[in-house]
Amino acid sequence: MHIHRYGHGPAAYVGIHGWGGSHATFEPLASHVPPFASLFAVDLPGYGWSPPPPSWSAASVGEAIAEAIHGLEVHSVTLIGNCSGAIFALLAASHLRPRPVRLVLIDPFAFVPWYFRVFVHPVFGRPAYYTTFANPLGRWLTNISLKRRRTEGSDLTRSFAGVDHEVSLRYLQMLQAMHDIDQFSDVCAHVDILYGERTFAAVKQSLLSWVAVWPEARLIRMDGAGHLPIVEVPLQLASTVFRKTQARPHGDAPGESRWMTS
Repeated sequence: MHIHRYGHGPAAYVGIHGWGGSHATFEPLASHVPPFASLFAVDLPGYGWSPPPPSWSAASVGEAIAEAIHGLEVHSVTLIGNCSGAIFALLAASHLRPRPVRLVLIDPFAFVPWYFRVFVHPVFGRPAYYTTFANPLGRWLTNISLKRRRTEGSDLTRSFAGVDHEVSLRYLQMLQAMHDIDQFSDVCAHVDILYGERTFAAVKQSLLSWVAVWPEARLIRMDGAGHLPIVEVPLQLASTVFRKTQARPHGDAPGESRWMTS
């Protein structure tokens, strides 16, 4: 699995991109990686420079991520899952030894909303997907229609210009086949959930589901951001992502508020 490293510090942060992304998803954070840290940004199997997974299942992808992280020979890992990459970060976490000390989930969906399920419909899903994401005009129109869910300078469909669209569809099918997120209730780590102030309603609805699974998780709003906080507010995001964490399961760090949503 291809992994790109930003920074040279001993504290390991592993970034897992979302649907249609690549390791380049995390490039806006490169200049904000502090001296004590290194950000390892992966290409998920089938994306970017990584070969396809052994089988097209979410479990197989999670195992492949964990194997790649073990190969880094780092300790005290923080996993960063962006959008649907949060699901694969959680799947990888169950295979890591030692377990990650912290999970940072950025604008994560807890379920596949209807407007994504359309693209896996057995009859019209593939044509709908290719019209929307494989066509430059379709991407432009989609990005324009989602202007309320992003900042002026960001583009929600840009990454799909260079993606393998069959791989993209496979990942959406895997996410659709996933069971509910209760399977992640045994995660033993600090959990921070960062979300954009202007993100999708489905992401904000998902926050309730995530907190039901982890009552002690921190919810942290990224002011001014939409669904792409990494691109839209990289400095604000980095100040939360790159913080030193003691190996202590769950709970808030001393002196920090669980709810940062005002």
